Amino acid sequence: MLRVAPRTMKVDDRPVLIVLHQEMSTPGRAGQMLVDRGYRLDIRRPVLGQKLPDTMRNHSGAIIFGGPMSANDPDDFVKEEIDWISVPLSENRPFLGICLGAQMLVKNLGGRVESHTDGHTEIGWYPLEATDEGRKVMDWPDMVYHFHREGFDLPDGATLLARGQTYENQAIRYGDNAWGVQFHGELTRVMMHRWVVRGAHRFELPNAQTGDRHLEGRFLHDAALRAWMSNMLDLVFGHRLINAA
Repeated sequence: MLRVAPRTMKVDDRPVLIVLHQEMSTPGRAGQMLVDRGYRLDIRRPVLGQKLPDTMRNHSGAIIFGGPMSANDPDDFVKEEIDWISVPLSENRPFLGICLGAQMLVKNLGGRVESHTDGHTEIGWYPLEATDEGRKVMDWPDMVYHFHREGFDLPDGATLLARGQTYENQAIRYGDNAWGVQFHGELTRVMMHRWVVRGAHRFELPNAQTGDRHLEGRFLHDAALRAWMSNMLDLVFGHRLINAA
């Protein structure tokens, strides 16, 4: 089992780059957990014309979050974000992609992002199974929360860490410091309620769950997912910890 540094140590004083895709989006409890660890957040929204840095020299690492768009969309900002991921990869800096962010990572690595052959979605709570490689690095929850209509294949050089039933590839690692997950561990209760209200029209899509199951599933499964999110952040950013004075 890979061990991360204890939280009693001082963190890198450079901010974590947070990439969001809507004007009112937030990094949710992932952002809260980073702040609790002593990190500052540099939040940028390329969809609103905000530029991403040419180097990670001034950042502890980066997280690209989800959004309603597709990694296959022709918008300039989508293509630019996908290409930008080469910056943390080439500099071997901590990177985490969540949902759309993971799909962008896969596209950068030459993989494919596409819908299910039967049109199935993952919108709600679905089972997760860690691979042997995944179990070596951390514990994984049995159920995770999704809100997507596309998945990704496994790019050359990437390691599969967890799989699902509808979309097999759920979590990957590339190199030492790049990670991608198809599901959402960052949602607060308020965020989930907002998604359930604003995304209700999608509950009629194939394999999607109704809103009541989203909320019921939170009571049943969210404690394990929250613990996973915390551990994942330690795994991604933990090696940046330095000895306290």
